[in-house]
Amino acid sequence: MSLSQGAALTGAMDLGYNRGGFYPEVTMLRLLLVLLLVLSSFPAHAAVELARKGDPAVTIKEVYLRDGISYLAIGDVLSSLHLRGYWDGVAHVYRIKTPRGTALISPGSHYLRLGNRFIPLSHRPRFIDGRLRVPEDFITAHLAALLGQPVFYRNLNPPPSSASAADETSLDRLFAFLLRKKKPASAPVLGGVAIDPGHGGQDPGAIGIDGVKEKTVDLAVAKRLAKILKMHLGIPVYLSRDGDYTLTPKQRMAAARHPDVDAFILLHAQASFSSAPHGISLFVRPREETRESVATVGEGESMRLALELKAALEGAGFDVVAVERAPLLPLGRGNLPTVLVELGYLSNPADQARLNDPAGDEKVAQALYEGLQSFAQKPKEVSK
Repeated sequence: MSLSQGAALTGAMDLGYNRGGFYPEVTMLRLLLVLLLVLSSFPAHAAVELARKGDPAVTIKEVYLRDGISYLAIGDVLSSLHLRGYWDGVAHVYRIKTPRGTALISPGSHYLRLGNRFIPLSHRPRFIDGRLRVPEDFITAHLAALLGQPVFYRNLNPPPSSASAADETSLDRLFAFLLRKKKPASAPVLGGVAIDPGHGGQDPGAIGIDGVKEKTVDLAVAKRLAKILKMHLGIPVYLSRDGDYTLTPKQRMAAARHPDVDAFILLHAQASFSSAPHGISLFVRPREETRESVATVGEGESMRLALELKAALEGAGFDVVAVERAPLLPLGRGNLPTVLVELGYLSNPADQARLNDPAGDEKVAQALYEGLQSFAQKPKEVSK
């Protein structure tokens, strides 16, 4: 969507939403859990190398962190080790064919069953993002024993840990959390993120070279960004749409109305009559609005988020044309940190090739994630 297209949408319904700090119904325990999830996140480009002894290592990039433990999809693990398995929907167990017999695991059990033996597991398997996943100690200890030979396993980005952190009690962590909250400018926590892939259904958006549609590009990047956020931060991610269908303005804003959402990203792409314009543009509201007033609050949290996204995108090698304040209808109203990202020009051959390539979508989604993570880790601005 171009700037002129957005500016033409005036006189629309009030789509206000607010982010007035912590909501009354949010309990201290919930806040603590969200904080611990963020603090336990590990760097981007997560991956492990896995193989049977003597085989070339296979790289698995889909690694999820939960409670400081790396989880991998059991299907990916078995394939890397030349084993087979399948989900038994009737018994609600996963059956693994091994040289020592059929082993059974279940997301509801802390035991691995092998014949009449029940072997305790330190951490149970879990369904995460639609797939059954097992912790890394299950691979290195239990699968190696079932194979009867060592398993090569290397985590390329292990989660941070320390002896002192391991010795902390839950009460110690709670008091540490409370002390951090007493600071006047504490780091914001991403409790959740809303993503709006523009257009959809009967509305294709901009159409570029070779008929590439904006709605398709927007959704592809949105899904990749959502997956990266869930993998690395373990937080809720709300998409306004997850398929090719039309949304009303009210439906489109529904994703941002969840009480745990702390950032709203709108994804679009542009087209021009000329093939020359190129690059990524970022837009925020003309001013931040709070519940108390409509005065500008510092430079604004939306602008701060946009600048973090810009830095991450440029660090990844993307050309960011501008960060601008603009009265675009999709940005809505309120003080929720909101940034509209124009991903590039579908009328430019280089931009179009990048946006029509899964590797290009992955790269820009990774950069957007890094910008969001940087936004969450830096202190919030306070008005002077």
